[in-house]
Amino acid sequence: MWRKLFTSVPAFRALKAPCRSFTSSSRGAEKDFFKDLDAQVRAFRDKAVAAMPGSDWSPIEMTPGLPPERADVVIVGGGVVGWSIAYWLKRKERVRDGLRVLVVEKDPTNHLSVVNEDPVDLQFNHSGYLFLASEKSAHIMEENYRTQRYAGAKVTLLSPSQLKERYPWMNTDGVALASLGLENEGWFDPWSLLTALRRKAVSMGVHQCFGEVTGFKCAANLAETTDGELLNIQRIKYVNVRMPNSLEYQPVECAIVVNAAGANSGKIASMLGIGLGPKESVSGVPLPVEPRKRFVYVVHCPDGPGLDTPFLIDYSGVYCRREGLGGNYITGMSPEETEEPDISNLDVDHDFFQEKVWHRLAHRVPAFEQLKVSNAWAGFYDYNTLDQNGIIGLHPLVPNMYFATGFSGHGLQQSPAVGLAVAELILEGGYKTIDLSAFDLKRILLHEPILESNIV
Repeated sequence: MWRKLFTSVPAFRALKAPCRSFTSSSRGAEKDFFKDLDAQVRAFRDKAVAAMPGSDWSPIEMTPGLPPERADVVIVGGGVVGWSIAYWLKRKERVRDGLRVLVVEKDPTNHLSVVNEDPVDLQFNHSGYLFLASEKSAHIMEENYRTQRYAGAKVTLLSPSQLKERYPWMNTDGVALASLGLENEGWFDPWSLLTALRRKAVSMGVHQCFGEVTGFKCAANLAETTDGELLNIQRIKYVNVRMPNSLEYQPVECAIVVNAAGANSGKIASMLGIGLGPKESVSGVPLPVEPRKRFVYVVHCPDGPGLDTPFLIDYSGVYCRREGLGGNYITGMSPEETEEPDISNLDVDHDFFQEKVWHRLAHRVPAFEQLKVSNAWAGFYDYNTLDQNGIIGLHPLVPNMYFATGFSGHGLQQSPAVGLAVAELILEGGYKTIDLSAFDLKRILLHEPILESNIV
């Protein structure tokens, strides 16, 4: 952990030598010598002053970027959910600087505005979501419509003829019903939100470090269930954080840990033995979150639908939305369960676009027959294999680890509410603003999924 760095300061002593006269060149050399000597003595004097009591100078240099040795809450994961939780913890703390929060990021890559800086621009694009349903799924869309209207959402249902009248560039073959959001819908720049949350939380006193959580030090106790099962209950005492590109690590003493590690949250849970016990036991139930790779393609089509393009979600699984004002669009779709791509890298599969996406997209919007792919990237979802919904709350085997993971591609949308809810759980012992108890880990242990229809 520590590297010793000793700065050697040369000792100087008077040299006994006979006097002699100096030429002009030797006088210049002598002048340079004493100038160098004076600079070294001055540097030594400055270091001596810095080493006086009350200064922060030390002959031992600590590795830059190490996390603090203690924190009240350690959040594992520097994605938008993790930083939302950090922000809300500081926002709701009763005493300023009363809560020490650390966010550990593995990847070093208006209430959110920071004092004396411009307000945050999330680049929000107002445009409704347009879901298309086939005859087979139209009844589900009608049920969802009634639920949305009951909750106050401004949505409307469109028949195929109404859809064609509103969007003449669309091929409505096979469409039985459509649902369109009329207000307060659209999309924004994810990076802007993440950056804003991070900067605001740091300005409020949250500590940030880049590193990888490699393990935990816990205190353990045995407990017996009513069925006679012995459970190993662990309370985390220390989180081990390894520095990037190094074997060096820092143990961080803490009271609470939040597992918001996204696609890696299952791996973090297994470090505590979750899922490694006997199959029929509580400890044998793994956290059902794994990385799933998804591709996003940017296509250029000057004769495409244009500015009135909604966020289109076809019943075939393909989606599309406008990207900027220059004839660019973003598109993609999820693969079949049996065709999940390799997660050992972030390479983009361009054949997937050619074979799976393009013909479905061009069928719905014929103008896209003339598109060209201009860019593409891949990323990981924290995919909940049980029901594709978030997992929020405490695990019974680790009573000081909160989970906020498994959002399966919806974390960006849900992060502000999840951050507030988890902060309330930690600071107040329960939900106060929004009740997310339906997403508790109990459903995971009991294998009781909460399934949704018509989601993307």
